[in-house]
Amino acid sequence: MKVLSVNATLDPVAGGGTAERTFQLSRHLALAGVECSVLTLDLGLQPERIADLRPSTVTALHCTMPRYFLFSLPEPRIRQLVHNADIVHLMGHWTLLNALVYREARRQAKPYVVCPAGALPIYGRSRRLKNTYNLLAGRPCMQNADACVAVARNEMEHFATYGVAPERVTLIPNGVDPAEFASVDDAGFRGKFGLSNAPFILFLGRLDPIKGPDLLLDAFARVASAIADLQIVFAGPDGGMRGTLESSAHHYGVAERTHFIGPIRGADKSHACHAACLLAISSRQEAMSIVVLEAGICGTPVLITDQCGFNELAASGGGIVVPASAAGLEEGLYEMLGSRSQLPGMGMRLREFTREHYLWEKIVGRYLQLFSQLARQGKSR
Repeated sequence: MKVLSVNATLDPVAGGGTAERTFQLSRHLALAGVECSVLTLDLGLQPERIADLRPSTVTALHCTMPRYFLFSLPEPRIRQLVHNADIVHLMGHWTLLNALVYREARRQAKPYVVCPAGALPIYGRSRRLKNTYNLLAGRPCMQNADACVAVARNEMEHFATYGVAPERVTLIPNGVDPAEFASVDDAGFRGKFGLSNAPFILFLGRLDPIKGPDLLLDAFARVASAIADLQIVFAGPDGGMRGTLESSAHHYGVAERTHFIGPIRGADKSHACHAACLLAISSRQEAMSIVVLEAGICGTPVLITDQCGFNELAASGGGIVVPASAAGLEEGLYEMLGSRSQLPGMGMRLREFTREHYLWEKIVGRYLQLFSQLARQGKSR
């Protein structure tokens, strides 16, 4: 079976969860014996990222306008890659690349699967442009797909707004690879980024309104006087909010305990997840954040909002779920940090829960089942 995975970026920093999911899915499909190719843009793509995907092959088109993921047309490689594939897998939603590959898959009558990974709601800027995209390509792409994949249960309602019936949606959650989070160096991480030995809350993600770093900073400021030795670390690329957040930290009087360390990856990310007393995910809207699993595999408990699509966290005993507000996060911080002796046990439970349900070597089996079924249907057309 030959699978073509499509995502506008594989950049582990700017691409976020969809880039990581595309990377891990392609890598583990290849390990399972599937012939994989990846179509992406060269935006933020490093040679080591391509090397880490072998034996999967990567075709990177030149990005001419990064904000909108545009590239030069016509692009004959799209036609050839779709022709060579048995199954086409589209990741994300709002890109010209997805639209053109969708149209080519339809033209060649190739089965294709769409996994928006939480991208379907129109949120934030460019609403008019997104509505136009949906009219021309987005909605038809969803409605004509041979299958749709949701990464969390809260995505089901997103598909419904695009006219996709629930029975056409398969739930395949995100996963994690334990080997990528085996490195531990608490002292080294603290020294590299100027942290004291005091415990710290970790925020891991883009500094963007949808991720809610402002809500978390507000909540931290509210508990800071009661928990005097606590720090907070914001690790992630600037999505336009860093300046405002830094000003807010000064206004709240917590600037010396607030650290902005920029995007981290590889060993630094592993070190951060192991060293934190807890990970906080303050998103206003999200479909199953991958960083929950990254913290979980490190044995670090997690505080998330009820907009993250992972309410199973509470049932696992590895963290708590709170409303997506500063007050909700404040309450969650008090509950988790009021008795710090409970945190290691919560982290251990989350690690076991993650190992049981969310390792990529297990998740990929669900994709193999779906792809095999669609490939058989494709051959009978």
